[in-house]
Amino acid sequence: MKIYNSLTRKKEEFKPLEYGKVKMYACGITVYDLSHIGHARQAIVYSMIAEYLRFRGYEVKYVRNYTDVDDKIIKRAQDRGIGALELSAEQIKEAEIDMANLHIKDADVKPKASENIQNIIEFVKSLIEKGYAYSTEYGDVYYIVRKFKDYGKLSGIKIDELLNGVRKEVEPGKRDPLDFALWKSAKPGEISWDSPWGKGRPGWHIECSAMALHELGEQIDIHGGGKDLIFPHHEDEIAQSEAYLGKEFAKVWSHCGLIKINGEKMSKSLGNSLTIRDALAKYNYEVIKYVFLQKHYTADIDISDSDFRLAEKHLYYFYDTLYKTTVFSNRYKNESNNYLENFNADDIKEKFIEAMDDDFNTPIVISYLYDTFKYMNYIMKNVNKENRVQTANTLASIIKSLKEVYGVIGLFGQEPKLFIEEIKDKYLNELNITREIIEKLIQERKDAKTNKDFELADNIRNKLLESGIVLNDTREGTTWTIKQLYTIE
Repeated sequence: MKIYNSLTRKKEEFKPLEYGKVKMYACGITVYDLSHIGHARQAIVYSMIAEYLRFRGYEVKYVRNYTDVDDKIIKRAQDRGIGALELSAEQIKEAEIDMANLHIKDADVKPKASENIQNIIEFVKSLIEKGYAYSTEYGDVYYIVRKFKDYGKLSGIKIDELLNGVRKEVEPGKRDPLDFALWKSAKPGEISWDSPWGKGRPGWHIECSAMALHELGEQIDIHGGGKDLIFPHHEDEIAQSEAYLGKEFAKVWSHCGLIKINGEKMSKSLGNSLTIRDALAKYNYEVIKYVFLQKHYTADIDISDSDFRLAEKHLYYFYDTLYKTTVFSNRYKNESNNYLENFNADDIKEKFIEAMDDDFNTPIVISYLYDTFKYMNYIMKNVNKENRVQTANTLASIIKSLKEVYGVIGLFGQEPKLFIEEIKDKYLNELNITREIIEKLIQERKDAKTNKDFELADNIRNKLLESGIVLNDTREGTTWTIKQLYTIE
């Protein structure tokens, strides 16, 4: 198995610190507002990675934190006239609802900064004792960036380059503009805790280092997060953690790509931040996952409504095929190993593992679906009395394999019939037509054909087609589909 390491800038053979076990930490949400689609992508990515590692036989401990003490949280709480932790608790509850509605497999541990204050204080004290940090007369504690010789090894940024971007006005007591806060002294009205340096609260970067150390031990296998965290957050984590430990902090640094909305970087200040809740109000949770999985997790994504609509149509096709083939296979399959010729039941799993072992290559995995479902429809179309059992057995084996391996990345976990009806109802609502009207017109057309009024029957078919409904006459009767769901723009 190979994983891209942002630190070395290359794919590397994955060998965990301890045989058969993986310790993974992913930076979670700063909970000052509802979670957005970027949070969804990161949660989907690292949940997928954890699940795949388990699928491959590893014992995984996956930690994803909540930052519940932060400048933005404090400001938002003050604006609302409530306590910072009250706001955080409220937003964590909302985030949990969103993640549950996305059907994301939860992290094993979800620590909060506010519950690790003593761990953070002990971490900061140690950095001061080792000469990597200093306290000021104002009650702040800063990390000495120039003391850590490898600073910039993750981001590739040189210290001399940093001087061009720092603020000219330096905080009181700060010795070097490059130094970053480990502990911040409390301002009037702010949440604070007692510390050896006076009342205050942790800086952002120290929180994750302390929580990772507490939950996973001194060294971890994989540390993940969004690309936007490479600098300064993860760079600072490396500096403080490796100064504290005296050795490597994380073997693999993993970063998922960022999201743009219609060509613009997603930002609350730009007013183009799509919340998870808004996305779920419009699209099924697997549609959202599918959009992300179609791109490699390290790639940036520029998304629009058309991406979700296209994913919706693809999944409708897949689920429609699953429904039809499941009904058929349940009717005719038997317990024999009698399959169609040239069918290998292990192919799906083997190809899935080969792609996923190559840095979790979900775009390749998704691309395999088109040929698989095309084959399923092909053998259904060519079934006859002689090959009916072989076809049913073959389809049953394919369906079992699909659910087993694609379930690892969060797809095909729904009841096909329910998914189909949900999507149909959505499109019927957009077309402003009801099932009752469609069925009524189908009956009128049937009556017209019985009365040999073929002109009326054709008019009814054309009327429905103009409304976006396609009729299909079969030996079992007339069925209907929605034209848009089979139209790929």
